[in-house]
Amino acid sequence: MLKILGKSPSINVRKVLWTCHELGLDFEQEQYGSGFQSVQTAEFKALNPNAMVPVMIDGEFVLWESNVICRYLAAREGREDLLSSDPKRRALAEQWMDWQAGELNNSWRYAFPALARNSPQHQDPALIDAGVSEWNRHMQMLEEQLQRSGDYILGDNFTLADIPIGLSVNRWSMTPMSRPALPAVTAYYDRLNQREGFRLYGRNGLV
Repeated sequence: MLKILGKSPSINVRKVLWTCHELGLDFEQEQYGSGFQSVQTAEFKALNPNAMVPVMIDGEFVLWESNVICRYLAAREGREDLLSSDPKRRALAEQWMDWQAGELNNSWRYAFPALARNSPQHQDPALIDAGVSEWNRHMQMLEEQLQRSGDYILGDNFTLADIPIGLSVNRWSMTPMSRPALPAVTAYYDRLNQREGFRLYGRNGLV
């Protein structure tokens, strides 16, 4: 049985859970992370020395880094619709997944904990304003991509790239802050909500 270690509220864990749903995979989940089982134990660090979630255990195979886990599972199941074996098509999906994990995620590093979680360590007004501006700038990049591509990140069909991006759109939409009107992003968000996996693990009231 496939095992996923990580707490359900984590955006990165939810990437993997949503991917499992799209693939129709049965899995066992164990809740690890802040507020749940500790990731600081020797046993957990033997699985992931970064002491972070999620971790996937597939028999004797252990894997960490959420985007890599999603790619592995899609490739393991031979889901060409989600992750193409064509090098160029696959690279485009991975490009947007890595952009989400690096550029987009980094844009909200200060603003999100300040505005969504009221973190005492993130209360500098100037840094909050700068963070909101940077976050919205990256979302404008997504708007422009969707205007070019159509229904989904890579075109008319849902792919693996839409899972991390969809979760990030949910986070941006639910954080109390000023946002520009981005009609293509709004339509994309509503379109994703038609998928059961997104309703379970994306637009589910968690950020």
